[in-house]
Formats: sequence, structure tokens, C-alpha cells
Amino acid sequence: MNTTPTPGPLAGLKVIEICTTIAGPACTRLLGDFGADVIKIEPPEGDPVRQMGQHVGDVSLYAASILRNKRSVALDLKTPGGRELAFQLIAGADILVENNRPGVLERLGLGYDALSVRNPGLVMVRISGYGQTGPYAERPGYGAICEAVGGVRHMTGDPDRPPARVALATTDYLSSVYAAFGAMAAIHARASTGKGQVVDVALYEAAFTQMEPIVPAHEKLGVVPMREGSNLPSMAPNSSYPTRDGGWVLIAANSQPTWRRLVALMRQPELLTDPRFETIQARGRPENMKAIDALIADWTRQHDAEPLEALLREGEVPTTRVYTIADIYADPHFRARDMLQAVPHPVLGHTTQSGVVPRLSATPGGIRHTGPDLGADTRAVLAEDLGLSTERIAELAAAGAIRLPAGP
Repeated sequence: MNTTPTPGPLAGLKVIEICTTIAGPACTRLLGDFGADVIKIEPPEGDPVRQMGQHVGDVSLYAASILRNKRSVALDLKTPGGRELAFQLIAGADILVENNRPGVLERLGLGYDALSVRNPGLVMVRISGYGQTGPYAERPGYGAICEAVGGVRHMTGDPDRPPARVALATTDYLSSVYAAFGAMAAIHARASTGKGQVVDVALYEAAFTQMEPIVPAHEKLGVVPMREGSNLPSMAPNSSYPTRDGGWVLIAANSQPTWRRLVALMRQPELLTDPRFETIQARGRPENMKAIDALIADWTRQHDAEPLEALLREGEVPTTRVYTIADIYADPHFRARDMLQAVPHPVLGHTTQSGVVPRLSATPGGIRHTGPDLGADTRAVLAEDLGLSTERIAELAAAGAIRLPAGP
């Protein structure tokens, strides 16, 4: 396994996570990758993310990755004892990350006003569908729904088909990065003020940030852009093209010099003087984009994907095959940059997980351990972090406030 021997730049920061599914756990996974001590508070039945994705037997491969570098404590926050333990853990923390609907933690006595009295330096990161304020705040919000509200779904897919979705949790992961950035900004501010604050991250707003060029264009020009499929709006050729062996090759010949190099490879010099394609602006007109894409597709269908990719690279035309996960596993660049890391696992021997992003030259992050079993660290955290005795821990377990793993 490729890991860093250094503790990471966030070593010394204690993070409490009260989150489920993706955006919150992905945020704390990022903080944990860079050395923060992340204690994940889970309900006795566990985070639903443990049931998501593919499994090998009873082992969730998704949980092994998104819960890595964390300690798991199983508390029942519906009980007074569970809430009191959570309160004590948060009292000693730097950051609390939660992604419940607004008001849930307040009803449990774990709102920011109550917590900050005990811990005025606490940074509370709140991730929700629509934010903590506004008329939609109480609505449940999932990434896919918030993509639609943020305008992203309308822009995704082919123009002659209904709005599509990317088969990945893109908005959740984008929101997780904003949340981690907000947490670090608030920690930096705390260094001068001594005070914590609330970081309010809304999934619909994270999705909406991708609409940056569209916002002023609508206000000034009334533009309501439609879906462009695999094309880059107003820029051609820049799309995915079919190959003889059933693959796809992406070709991005945006600039004039690159366009001329592509035409030379296609051996169709007449395209250079065709008024539809002479300039970047001309090629970007919708009707001309369709025409040029059809011509390039006719050419790419005469080649298999790998030889075509090699031909385009030799001709200095930006290109790549559209990778599958199998292609990624076979790719030397992913391996060279440690983006596929074998992480030891107590049941499976190891799981291969995506590497740490971003890269820091002097204080890099690393994967210290795989995602723990539900409640694996309950006993140790209560004893070491809160100083509870073995007898007290047993009492809490008997009362149903905590769940202890099987074994000693």
C-alpha cells in the first residue's frame, strides 16, 4: 500500500461526523486523508452507506473507502445517554460535520447555539439540500434533486432527449469539497478570532456554481442554453466520436492550429476553405457543429480506438479514448501517480481504493486504514477520549445508549 509516513497537515484537528450517505462522509474522508482525527458517530443500525454499492459477502466495498481514516462509534442519539456522549465528544472537537435536515440536531440538543456555549471555538459544517435558511430549507434534498433545482440537470444529456443524469454522485462530491474548504477557511479565521462559526453548504448551490458562465449571459442576453450532448457549447470539434471496434474517442480540436492538424490527419484539405469551418466562431454555430461532427464521425468509424488515439497523439491533436474502469486499472499513469492504492482489509486481504487528492509536496495526505466496522472504536473512544471506565461503558451498552462490537 502506498501511504505517507507523515501524520498529515491536519494532524491535531479533531473532527466529529454525524452524517449519512455521501456528501458528509466524503467531506470527512477528505479531512481524514490529510490527517484529521475523524470520529464518526453512527446509529446502532449503521450509516446507510454501508448498504450501498457492491459487496463481497457482508463487506461493503463503498464503506471500506468512504469511511477510511475514521473511527466508528455507535451511539443511539434517541437516548439521553447517547446524546450526552455525543455532546461530550463535540465539546472536545475542532469541527463537527453534519448533513441532517435543518432542525434535527437542534431537537436533539446538539444545535450550534448549545454546542458553542461549551465549545466556543467549534466550527460546525452543515450540509443540506437547500441550506439552513430560505423557503426550501425544510425540504429533503438529495444530490440528484438538487442538480435539477440548480439548473445542471437541464444542461445534461442530448438536446433531443429528456434531461439525463451522470450515473455518479457528482453533486454530493462537489458539495463535500466545498464543505471541506469552508471548514478550513473557518479554522483559519479561528486562529485570529478565537471563535468558531457555522459553515452552511447547500447541495443545490454547489450544483449551481457550475452554471457560472450561464448566469450573466441570461441576465444580459436572455440566453437559456439547451443540452449539447457530448459537445462543448459553441466550440467544435470537441466531442466523442465512434470507432470501428465499438469504442469512443474524444477529440478536442478547438484552436485554429489544432483544427488544421486534425484536417491534415483526415486528409480532407477542402475543409480548411469551407466557409462553415474556416473560423472558430463559424464552427461553433449549431448547424455547423452538427455538420463537422458528422464528417469526423465518418472518419473515426474507419479506425479502431487505440490506433486512432495513437495517430491523433502523434499528430498533436488532444485526444483520449473514453475510459472504462477496466481501462483505468490497466493505465500506467494511474498507477504511477498512486491513484489505485491497495489498502489492507481484515476480511478481504485488501481493497483497491482511489488515491488521495490533492497532492501536497511537503505534507501529503495518505490512507492510514480502511473503513472500520460499525462501532469498532466505540469502546476505545469512550475510554481514551472521554475517560470512561469499563464499568460505565458496560452500563451504557446495557441501557442501549451505545453499541459495542462483538469480542473483547
